Parts: sequence; structure tokens; C-alpha cells
Amino acid sequence: MAARRAPPSSWPPPPGEPEVCGLCERAVPVLTEHHLIPRSQGRRRGTPVTELPTVMLCSPCHKFLHRTFTNAELAGEYHSLDALGAHPEVKKFVTWLQKQPVTKGIRVR
Repeated sequence: MAARRAPPSSWPPPPGEPEVCGLCERAVPVLTEHHLIPRSQGRRRGTPVTELPTVMLCSPCHKFLHRTFTNAELAGEYHSLDALGAHPEVKKFVTWLQKQPVTKGIRVR
């Protein structure tokens, strides 16, 4: 008589495929939604929040953008990924960030 074995467990669920950050292009498990035109600025222009352009970013990139630029700057000069990527400070940060392991906790100042 063979020993009984419990069926393989389905918990915890298998991790999903990592998603790619729109700015640094690293594959990370969790992304956050960044409004290319900040919600506060879009409302002032009369644009519904649901119609504002967004991009999915990793947490370090998202925090870096909001620590580096004001909402007015983001809405005026840096409302596209191309414009953000062309800024020298963003280029420097992204170059550095791409060398960091995804598992490393990044602290943005």
C-alpha cells in the first residue's frame, strides 16, 4: 500500500511576471501610476483626472521625479517620458538605478 500524499498546495500563489518601469526599464514586481500631468494641474486646466496621461513607474523613479520637480514643472516642461529622460539629473539617476539590483531598497532624497 502506497503512502498518501497531500496534493500540492496552491498557496501562496506563484509570483506574477515582473513589469517594466517606463523610465528606468527595470523589471520590478510592483509599479506605481505616475500622472505625466499632475492631477492638481490637470484639474486647473479643466481636464478630467481620468483623461490625464499616465505611465507606470517603479517606486524609486516615481519618488525621484516628485522630489526633483514641482507639479508646475512636471505639467509644463516634463509632461512626457522623452522630456523627463532628456533632463540631465534624471539621466544620471536612471543610469545609476539601472546598475542596482531590484531587491535593493532604494532611498530617494
